[in-house]
Amino acid sequence: MATIKVPEHVPSPAEDCEQLRKAFKGWGTNENLIISILAHRNAAQRSLIRKTYAEMHGEDLLKELDKELSSDFERIVLLWTLEPADRDAFMVNEATKRSTSNNLVIVEVACTRSPLELFKARQAYHARFKRSLEEDVAYHTSGDIRKLLVPLISSLRYEGDEVNKSIAKSEAKILHEKIANKEYNHDELIRILTTRSKAQLLTTFNHYNNEYGNAINKDLKVDPKDEYLKLLRTTIKSLIFPERHFSKILRLAINKLGTDEWALARVIATRAEIDMERIKEEYFRRNSIPLDRDIAKDTSGDYERMLLALIGHVDA
Repeated sequence: MATIKVPEHVPSPAEDCEQLRKAFKGWGTNENLIISILAHRNAAQRSLIRKTYAEMHGEDLLKELDKELSSDFERIVLLWTLEPADRDAFMVNEATKRSTSNNLVIVEVACTRSPLELFKARQAYHARFKRSLEEDVAYHTSGDIRKLLVPLISSLRYEGDEVNKSIAKSEAKILHEKIANKEYNHDELIRILTTRSKAQLLTTFNHYNNEYGNAINKDLKVDPKDEYLKLLRTTIKSLIFPERHFSKILRLAINKLGTDEWALARVIATRAEIDMERIKEEYFRRNSIPLDRDIAKDTSGDYERMLLALIGHVDA
């Protein structure tokens, strides 16, 4: 459910590269031209543009963009132009640095990507940082958070629709017992959340709800200041209802005193080609205001135009 609008007749990668080259040359950068090309090409097309640009001009397009653009607009354009696996690797690396630490991003990448996408992100991390993604996550975290995040980011879940109802029933019981006893870091609880397929977990959580009269995340709402519990709840929401998770992140990003531009750019760059339509519906359902209106109210200039183009705004 992509929101980006790709034109009916897409110019060849070579033509796009010539236009981009033109946008960089002369007095000042032509930001509108950059938006009109990059915001309206899908991942495969952007990848070809980068490859062709390097062949034609002997330069990495990302480096050129980095040189020409600045601030929030630069961030969204670079994130968008990166290959999805490289983008995930970059984001997790940023999330494991002391200055930009963000465990939520690690959970997001681990739980909202397909098993193959997560595997590719780990490969890209190896190639780019000459270390494994798992070792950096383990080094950056400790205690219960490490115990949850390392298996989560290392997971290679089954992706099909097959479910085992008797396992769902018994594991719902295990989850309920551990949560009732406040054993939130129990090995069994972590094993279930980090290894079972999304379809299996959905069946388990539905059984939990029917059997014990409460959604699992309601039972986990204990201490809002407890980061581990927050990550546990985010894990469950991201695995089963990613659009709810992302619409909440967007709302928090926009509603902050001073927008959280990093969160805004991250969600839009990573979801525009996946489930942005569902996120927009959820956003409106929860906030009674369309996402594009909130973005337009909170951002400006080229940055605003790029964001609106990526979420499929009519005039962008």
